[in-house]
Amino acid sequence: MDLGGCLEKAGKLAAQAKSQGCDVIAFGEAWFPGYPFQIWLGAPAWFLQYTVPYMDNSIEVGSPAFEALCGIARQNEIMISAGFSERDGGSLYLSQVLIDNNGEVLSVRRKLKPTHVERAIFGEGYGQDLNVTQTRIGNVGQLCCWEHLQPLSRFSLYSQNEQLHFAAWPSFAVYRENAFALGAEVNMAATRTYAVEGQCFAIAATSVVNQETLDYFKVGTEMPPLICLGGGSSMIFGPDGRELAEYLPETEEGLVIAELDMDAIKMAKAIADPTGHYSKPESTRLLLNKNPMHAVVTKEEFNEETDAMQTSSNAAEDAAEIVQ
Repeated sequence: MDLGGCLEKAGKLAAQAKSQGCDVIAFGEAWFPGYPFQIWLGAPAWFLQYTVPYMDNSIEVGSPAFEALCGIARQNEIMISAGFSERDGGSLYLSQVLIDNNGEVLSVRRKLKPTHVERAIFGEGYGQDLNVTQTRIGNVGQLCCWEHLQPLSRFSLYSQNEQLHFAAWPSFAVYRENAFALGAEVNMAATRTYAVEGQCFAIAATSVVNQETLDYFKVGTEMPPLICLGGGSSMIFGPDGRELAEYLPETEEGLVIAELDMDAIKMAKAIADPTGHYSKPESTRLLLNKNPMHAVVTKEEFNEETDAMQTSSNAAEDAAEIVQ
């Protein structure tokens, strides 16, 4: 919950990555200003004490802090994929931004459905947030955390010819004793599966819990030890599922770096392309609604929105008739 410190650290890491020949650097889920672990550690009446500082240190799109992040990309001539807590009015969203090496914002997306207790503080995204962006280094898609366990969301990105996938994860440091599904083994397996299933490179970016984090959340004093040190598990997977780097120790901060051979995607696609030659659309299809949704619209916008929704409904009915 120190946005200025996050930006300063990100600048140093971006400079280090550039000096080591990297074209892009990825940061994990809510890396700016840090993942809100308080929501997993105690009752709402307890974690309300963190509401104001977390809101204050979240990023508004177009704000000076947001422009500073764009400046880091521009100054270091490196593309950035970053998970951040987005503040929009009085609401927060688990968002990801993709910034080109010249500081241009290529895309901003929101997590469609915050996971479990994340829904206590974060709002939801829409179909427009399932998007693949064409960039100078390939077609880039992004998802947050357990969006990687949503089969239809994955399939929607595969269908857009995704080549580089940035998977934003938090630290795998909570509930070690009684929630195996929240651990690194399961979630790195999900990222590896994403790479194989979508025949793309999958870059999993995580964060690390240190003693300062435990002290901030009063673990061991006010709160039981439901979170531990470490939890870092960043990795880069190839389209055939292989690990392309070495894991860092889970308590160690640093860069996980790999050089990607884009021809590996062609080899993988030749074997299995789930939205191309390996698909069966007469049996199963996905309806993706990318129409933007807003809480307040003008009458004209409402009519356009209604027409678009009717078109989607007609498409769904057509699909149902085909199945019958």
